[in-house]
Order: sequence, then C-alpha cells, then structure tokens
Amino acid sequence: MGETLFEKLKDGLSKTKKNIISRIENLFHSYGSLNDEFYEELEEILISSDIGVASTYKIIEELKNEVRKSDIQDAKKAFNILKEILISFLQIQNCEIKDEYPLCIIIVGVNGVGKTTTIGKLAYSYKKSGKNVLLAAGDTFRAAAVDQLEIWAQRAGVNLIKQGEGSDPAAVVYDAVHSAKARKCDVLICDTAGRLHSKKNLMEELKKIKNIIIREYPEAAHETILVIDATTGQNALAQAKLFDESI
Repeated sequence: MGETLFEKLKDGLSKTKKNIISRIENLFHSYGSLNDEFYEELEEILISSDIGVASTYKIIEELKNEVRKSDIQDAKKAFNILKEILISFLQIQNCEIKDEYPLCIIIVGVNGVGKTTTIGKLAYSYKKSGKNVLLAAGDTFRAAAVDQLEIWAQRAGVNLIKQGEGSDPAAVVYDAVHSAKARKCDVLICDTAGRLHSKKNLMEELKKIKNIIIREYPEAAHETILVIDATTGQNALAQAKLFDESI
C-alpha cells in the first residue's frame, strides 16, 4: 500500500528538519574558531531556513554574548549554546481560550487550513464537557462548506444554524447569535469563509461579522481563533498581523 498524504508530508518535513540541523552541525564542526566568516555562514543558514531576518540577528547576537561571557573560542563547544538559544525561542506561549460563558468564538483563516475540522473538534470538546453548543455556518461561499459543517455538528451532537449557499454570512451569524441567546447556549462557534489576508474587501466582511457579534451579543465573552497551517513559515506572522488589525 502506498504512503498516505499525511505520511508523505510528515516524511518531507522530517527531511527538511534533518537538512537544517545537518547544515548547522556541519558549520560548527568545520570551523575551528568563531570568526566573522563563521557568523556570516550561520546567518545565511538561518535566514534560508525561514527563521526570519529579525530572529536570525537576535539569535546570533545572543550566541555572541553567551560565547563572550563563557570565554569560548572553539566553534564545536559553542554548538550546545546555540541549541539552548533556539530552544528558548520555541517556548509555547499561553493562549488558552476564555473560560467564561456565554462564549462566542469566530474561526478565521485562509483557504484549506482546517477551520471546519477545528470547529468540529472544539464543538465535540465543549459538548463532552457538558456545554450547550451551537454552530453558525458562516462559510456560504465554498461549495459544500455548509454540508461539511453539518456532518461535524451531527458527529458532535450539537445544533447548527445555516442558510443557503451564497447567503450573506453576516446574516447567518446574526441569526445564530439570536438563536444562541434564545436557547441559552453556553458556546457559539462561527465558521467563516477562507480568505487571503491581503484581500481588503474580504477582511472588511470579517469586520462586519465581528461588529454584529459585539453589538448583538455584548453579554458574551468574545474570542477569535486564527487557524494557520503549521508549515506556513514567516508568512504566518503577516497573516496574524493583518487578521488582528481587521478584527
């Protein structure tokens, strides 16, 4: 049997990781001392690995400082210091969803990153914890998006507010908010159509949806979750910045 798409992706990412680590290790083992040429090559490796210019400069500056404080001249001995610096850069920030109810969550992101699947998992998790959950099918653009969300709603055992394909997504969310209030729901999760963060008109549509929720559901706690493909790289920062500015 051939490899699944996930297995191929996992294998590809594993090879990429090994390639980056191998390049860094080879660099440290090929230099006897930490000279300017060494740091220039390290900078090239980090930037070409999509670490980002600002992060690369910060990593190298920290490495220089630590090497200076420890009085290390040998490149091989400095390798462990770099590993510790990189690990410190990868610390996960605490980003827990508000534990306040009623709670309204908007799910946003570009096309094909798994927003609908995320909604299904959230709905199941909240339902399992005893919450009364309602979903809003705000993606009225993508073909079969409503049908897909309906399947997730059935699996999670929760209700869904929907309209026909091509309907105004803001109208769907408006109906869902008032339905959530009438049913005394604990959690309302709103799906939205995938959109590029660079498309101003589509981002304005998101802003309209957010404003409706703020106006019509002031008693609820509000959360916005941006779903991003883990392989996106530095473009994820641009996505997060522009989505945050819009909503």
